[in-house]
Amino acid sequence: MAPQQSARPGWSRRAQYGLFFSFLAAIAGLLIGLGLLALSLVAPSAYAGVRGAALDVTAPVRSSLNAVSTTAEGLFSGAGSYWDSARQNARLRRENDALRRQAIQARAILQENKQLKAALALREKSVQSVASGRIVGSSLESERRFAVISAGSGDGVAVGMPVRAAEGLVGRVIDAGATAARVLLVSDRANIVPSRLLRTGQPVIATGRGDGTVDLRPLEVGKNPFRRGDIVVTSGTGGLYAPNVPVAQVIRLDDDGAIAIPMADPAHVSFALVERPFVPAALPQAEPIAGEAER
Repeated sequence: MAPQQSARPGWSRRAQYGLFFSFLAAIAGLLIGLGLLALSLVAPSAYAGVRGAALDVTAPVRSSLNAVSTTAEGLFSGAGSYWDSARQNARLRRENDALRRQAIQARAILQENKQLKAALALREKSVQSVASGRIVGSSLESERRFAVISAGSGDGVAVGMPVRAAEGLVGRVIDAGATAARVLLVSDRANIVPSRLLRTGQPVIATGRGDGTVDLRPLEVGKNPFRRGDIVVTSGTGGLYAPNVPVAQVIRLDDDGAIAIPMADPAHVSFALVERPFVPAALPQAEPIAGEAER
């Protein structure tokens, strides 16, 4: 069997044409370069004109390429500036948050120092003081309202002693341990405080409502003597609580009374003072009548 003749593929002819024209372009470029070199040596003035014409032809292309490169650089620099500003904003936000936390802590420390100074001044003035301590906890969501102070029987605290702060009456001790005591707050339903209206001196009764507020009722039925913003203080009636200690402030009126909030809220008071129970002075005895004395 005779060997089959190999057919020349179509792409080989195209490749040959391409190679041929490449050689022609290289030779033409070489010739043009040699011609320009000879022209620059023989006739410099004529070569200067050719160079100027070439500059005029390539200037628009160069301007377009320069605009493209400038735009690309602007995009990259703009993106870099954006990410850099984003990092700076994040850093500034972190610093701002840190400064805000420090400011809050500073205000809390300042407020605590003011309360401590007020408590110390109150203890120096109070002749009935037994001990002072920090309010370490309170029940704010329960129906029963208690607080715990860091002073107990080891400091002389006993059950039944009244507890007050610089702002006003806190309550009375119902349990006393060696180093801590539990206080029944004035806002508890079981706490009844004989009081009087500071503005008029009219006697009233302050009873806890179990929701953080105090119910105020006058002893005289039929007339509501309260006004919004009135201050109620202890009257000293019945003993236990010394007179003229702020108890609560009226926030709204009721049918025949008012609703008030305690002046010394454990949520905002840090220090408290335990005092001895108040004992009213005995009434002077009347002198006997002469006839009765003889009998």
